[in-house]
Amino acid sequence: MEKYIQPFIDTTQNVFREFVGTDVVVDRPFFVDKDKAADWDISAVIGLTGEARGAVVISMKNSLAIRITDLLTGSSHTKLDDDVVDAVGEIVNIIAGNVKKSLEEAFRLVISLPTIVTGKEHVVKWSNNSARIICIPFTAFGNEAFALSVAIEAAKGA
Repeated sequence: MEKYIQPFIDTTQNVFREFVGTDVVVDRPFFVDKDKAADWDISAVIGLTGEARGAVVISMKNSLAIRITDLLTGSSHTKLDDDVVDAVGEIVNIIAGNVKKSLEEAFRLVISLPTIVTGKEHVVKWSNNSARIICIPFTAFGNEAFALSVAIEAAKGA
């Protein structure tokens, strides 16, 4: 499983360094309960289909989403608005797109457009009941936590 998770870690670190202009620190990945609410305000979800199926989700607090948007757009935001939603969706889209390239030796994948979920302590319902969800916790700007959650498994017949 590590060979499938490491590209997500590497890509997330590269995306934040190159697009947001900050290094992120990765903490120890762990398996999560599919139905447990986390303390996030916004999540962006990308579906994976093809020879593997699953999803990639990036989740964070509003303060980090706004900070990232300010850096990407060069303008100031004070609340979760359309620009912030678009920026978080674009971050997960870039991560998933780059990881897709990394995993193409093992799987041919198709990624969906991002879907955004908002609300304090929301729960992302994972459609795939058999894949385990791995949460990769990160910290940006010294103290702003976010998580990249991944559930991926080979499709039947692939």
